[in-house]
Amino acid sequence: MGNIKQLASQTFIYGLSSIVGRLLNYLLVPFYTRVFEKSEYGTVTEMYTYVTFLMIFLTYGMETGFFKFSKTEQDKDKLYSTSFISLLITSSIFIAFGLFFAPNIANLLNYQDHVYYISFFIIILGVDALTSIPFARLRQLNKPIKFAVYKLVNICTNIFFNLFFILWLPSLAEKFEFFNSIYDPSIRVGYIFLSNLIASVVSLVMFLPDFFKIKINFSPTLLKSMLLYSLPLLVSGLAGQINEFFDRISINCFLTVPEGVADPNQFKLSVLGIYGANAKIAVFMTLFIQCFRYAADPFFFSNQGQSNFNELFANVNKYLLAFGLFIFLFIIYYLDFFKYFIGPEFWDGLKVVPMLLFGHLLVGLIYIQSFWYKLKFLTKYGIIIFVIGSIITIILNVVLVPIWGYMACAFANNVCYLTMLLITFFWGRKHLPCKYDFKSMILYFILAIVLYIPTFFTTELSLTLRVTIHTVLLFIFVLVVFKNENLSVELKKLISKFIKTKK
Repeated sequence: MGNIKQLASQTFIYGLSSIVGRLLNYLLVPFYTRVFEKSEYGTVTEMYTYVTFLMIFLTYGMETGFFKFSKTEQDKDKLYSTSFISLLITSSIFIAFGLFFAPNIANLLNYQDHVYYISFFIIILGVDALTSIPFARLRQLNKPIKFAVYKLVNICTNIFFNLFFILWLPSLAEKFEFFNSIYDPSIRVGYIFLSNLIASVVSLVMFLPDFFKIKINFSPTLLKSMLLYSLPLLVSGLAGQINEFFDRISINCFLTVPEGVADPNQFKLSVLGIYGANAKIAVFMTLFIQCFRYAADPFFFSNQGQSNFNELFANVNKYLLAFGLFIFLFIIYYLDFFKYFIGPEFWDGLKVVPMLLFGHLLVGLIYIQSFWYKLKFLTKYGIIIFVIGSIITIILNVVLVPIWGYMACAFANNVCYLTMLLITFFWGRKHLPCKYDFKSMILYFILAIVLYIPTFFTTELSLTLRVTIHTVLLFIFVLVVFKNENLSVELKKLISKFIKTKK
C-alpha cells in the first residue's frame, strides 16, 4: 500500500491544481452557455477540437520520451535542453508558417470573416507546445506544488481576461472613450480565444527564469534516440485524438439537416454546441483521469524494475476502475444539480452524458494499460492499437451520425474505447504479466451497472425522493468497495497516525 499511497498523494497534489483550476474554468461554462448562442458555443467547441488534435502533432510524443529517458540519462540538463530546443525549433516554424497561411486556413474552415481566430490559435498552439517540456520537468523533479502554482496562474489569467473582455469591457466602453476604442462587439467568442492566448504567454514568461538557469547542451544523438521512441507515440496520439474528437468533426460533416432549415451551417454549429456543452458535465471524470495521468507518468517510470512492480500495476488498475465507477454513479445520480452548469437551452443533450462519462473512464483504463509498451520500448504497438480504434470511430460516425445524431458520436466512442482496451489488455499480458484481481474488478463493474439501472425508473419521482434513493444506492457501492478492499482497516490506521501526530 506504500507505493499506492505515494501515487494517491501525488495524484491529489496534481489533482488539486487541476480540480481547482478546472472548476474555476468550469464556471465559465454556465457563463458561456448563457451569454452566447448555441451556434457560437459550437464555434468554441469546434476550434478547441482542432487545438487538441494539433497539440499532439506539435509535441510529437516528446513529453513521454522525456520521462522515459530521464530514467536512463545521467545528464538531466542535457536531456531537458535537447527536448526544449527541439520543441523551440518546431514550434517557431509552425507559428511562422501558420500565421502566413492563416487566411487560407480560415477560408478552408469557413471562418474567412474571422481570420484572427486562426492567428490566435496558431500562437496558442506554438507556445503551449513549447511549455510542455518545462511542465513535464517539474513533474519529473517531483515539484507538484510549483507545477500546481504555474497551472493555476495560467487558468486564473485566462478566467480574468474572459470576464474582462466579455463581461466588464462592454460596460466600460459605454462610460469611457478609451475602452470604447479597444472594444469591438463583433469579436464575440473571439475574446475567449484572445484570453487563452494571453494566459499561454503568461505561462511562457513564468518559465523564463528557469530557461536561463539551464546550461545549453543540445545532443543530436540523444534527440535521435528520443525521436525513435517518441514518434510512434505521435502516430498513436493522433489516432487517439481522432477517436476522441472525430465526433465533433462528424457532426459538422455528416449530420442530417432537416428540410426547411435556412442556414444548415448554423444548425450544425447549434447541435455541436449542445453536444459540446453536455460533454462539459463529464468534467469530473475527465479531471480524475487527468490528475491520475499527471502523477502516473513519473510514478510508473520511477518504480519500473522493482520486484513488486507487476503487483503494484495490477492494484492501480483495480483502484482506478473502482474510483472511476464511483465518479460515474455520482454524476449520474446528481445530474439534476450538475445540469445547472450549462444553460437551459442545452439541456436537450443531457441524455448523452452517461455514455460520455463511461467513455472517459475507458480512456483512463486504456491509458494505464498502455504503459506496457511505453516501459518496454514497444511504442510501435500503440500505433496499431490506436489506428484500429480510429478506423472503428470513423466508420461508426460516418454511418450512424446521419441517423442518430450526436448520440451516435458517444456510442461510437464507447465501442472504439472498449475495443482498444481489450486489445491493449490481452496484448499487454504477454509483455507485462500481472495477477489482476478480476473477481473484485468484475464485482465493481456489475454492481455499478445494477445500481445505474434504477435511474431509468426514478425520473418521474419528486426531486427529494429521487436524490434520497440515489444517495442510498451510492452509499451501497462505497460500502461494498470498502468492505471488499478492507479499506476500513487502512482508514483506521491513517486516523490513528493522525491523532498520534497531533499529540
